[in-house]
Amino acid sequence: MTIETVRLTEKAKTYLVMLKRKTGIKNWNVLCRWAFCVSLNDPSKPPKEKLQTDSPIEMTWKVFGGKHAELYFALLLQRCKQDGFELSPNTINEQFKLHLHRGIAYLATNSKLTNISKLLGLIKNKS
Repeated sequence: MTIETVRLTEKAKTYLVMLKRKTGIKNWNVLCRWAFCVSLNDPSKPPKEKLQTDSPIEMTWKVFGGKHAELYFALLLQRCKQDGFELSPNTINEQFKLHLHRGIAYLATNSKLTNISKLLGLIKNKS
């Protein structure tokens, strides 16, 4: 059981362009990892919505997760269990997309996030 391809909505692409400018982080996958983890850290379930993954941005799961792809997948499975979801491939894929897109939106609309130091501060403030 795994996620093969990560696809983004056009809105998420626009947000990622903004985040690249704000943070100086040049790689989509790195920003997506941050966004995914930020969403997982939020105890609420992401709102269920139909996401139209219509942007040209797409990456394999291996590119998304890099050398820690298995860890990100384990975090996703744990969160699905915690939220009471069955661990079917469809549910896992859906929850991943919802968490990823919620995290991207959260980071992009956070007015305090003006540079990479502020992004790192998100972690510091939680510990």
